[in-house]
Amino acid sequence: MPVKLGSKLPAEPEARIEIIPLIDIMFFLLAAFMLVSLSLVNSRSVKVNLPSAATSAVETRRSDVSLSVDRTGAPYWDREPMGVNELRQRLSAARQTNETLRVSISGDSNARHGDIVRILDIVRSAGIQRVAFETRSTPEAPSTPPRP
Repeated sequence: MPVKLGSKLPAEPEARIEIIPLIDIMFFLLAAFMLVSLSLVNSRSVKVNLPSAATSAVETRRSDVSLSVDRTGAPYWDREPMGVNELRQRLSAARQTNETLRVSISGDSNARHGDIVRILDIVRSAGIQRVAFETRSTPEAPSTPPRP
């Protein structure tokens, strides 16, 4: 009687790549990256309660420097708190490296007007002329006639 050499187990089917779970994973990763990138857009400045303005315009060009003033009047460079003298020195150094430096100031709506003007004065004393103020747009309100 001849001896059969080999396995009595059935032959394994060929390996297949299931494409549907792969597509699901790719869509999940795409959505996750989109949400993360959207959350990074406003991460340059400190969270402040911006004042609202009916005539605010959306600016697509990003500023080189983002300054913030919180409700206590403390200045921030991006998210880093700093004193007035240090702010003046950093703005002067940034102006020397970039002649067309653009500064965006976002002040809390509860901050004193004098604190925001003080930061604007520091920016202008550094020789920077391109300054923008960040505001929050309001829904269109019915116009009222001006008072005499």
